[in-house]
Amino acid sequence: MKVYSTLLLLFGFCCPHHMAAAETIIVVANTSDKSIKLNRQQVRNLYMGGIMPYDLKAIALPPENHTRVIFNTKVVGLTESRIQSYWAQMRFTGRKKAPKEIKNEMSVLEYLQNHEGAVGYLLAGTPIPDGLSVIYTVR
Repeated sequence: MKVYSTLLLLFGFCCPHHMAAAETIIVVANTSDKSIKLNRQQVRNLYMGGIMPYDLKAIALPPENHTRVIFNTKVVGLTESRIQSYWAQMRFTGRKKAPKEIKNEMSVLEYLQNHEGAVGYLLAGTPIPDGLSVIYTVR
């Protein structure tokens, strides 16, 4: 029992740091202007169809993807069901179109490399190819 308690104690002290690092999100763009840096509100506007000072097109991961859940929680600030409801209303009224969904993180990187102006989100630590730049980081 003492060994079990000690392991639990050690696990509790060492893992929150690793879990927090694993949940850091980076927003990556393919843009010729490498000086572009966005704040949280600008990224939220980009993903929710708001006004943007740059000509950027958001892409998203599918709703069941864990990275998307983290992104929605930390950046958009809405649950998946609220986001889906919002986009259903926007489609119905013909006002805005939801970001294009890409099946997984590797496909996001491939899409970004091939589409100038595209913006996607990934977990921090994902190797970013040359030509792409990180425009926002949220911990």
